[in-house]
Amino acid sequence: MATEKVFPMTLEGKAKLENELQELKTVKRKEVVERIKIARSFGDLSENSEYDSAKDEQAFVEGRITTIENMIRNAQIIDAAEAHNGLVTLGNTVTFIELPDGEEETYTIVGSAEADPFEGKISNDSPIAKGLLGHKEGEEVTIQTPAGDMNVKIEKITAS
Repeated sequence: MATEKVFPMTLEGKAKLENELQELKTVKRKEVVERIKIARSFGDLSENSEYDSAKDEQAFVEGRITTIENMIRNAQIIDAAEAHNGLVTLGNTVTFIELPDGEEETYTIVGSAEADPFEGKISNDSPIAKGLLGHKEGEEVTIQTPAGDMNVKIEKITAS
């Protein structure tokens, strides 16, 4: 029997997924069914691009529902405050300075299920997070990224 993948996430991340799941099940499903119904009324389905598009969207919605249900079922809730022991851990917000230019960056390290770089949330599987995890404030760290090595100094670690 295969072991289910565990999805580390914060309570906030789980709530966000639960809200998305609710939206998909109660709103999106109905919208797609209505689109299919309208497209069917156009007649011949063999050359009906509206129907094909609606069926594709239906497949996407159903796939996303299945994915989210699996993620929620296998969620491992991370309590950053509990895990914070002076080291960068999942759920922490980390501020660091790129060396030598001094550019400051701040990221919250989250599970891949809730990563959103535009909101400053990076996956624990990302090169930057992997390079920061397990290190402490004041430490200088070399992070291996696809663009090359990045030297940083960890300025601040806070529980999110």
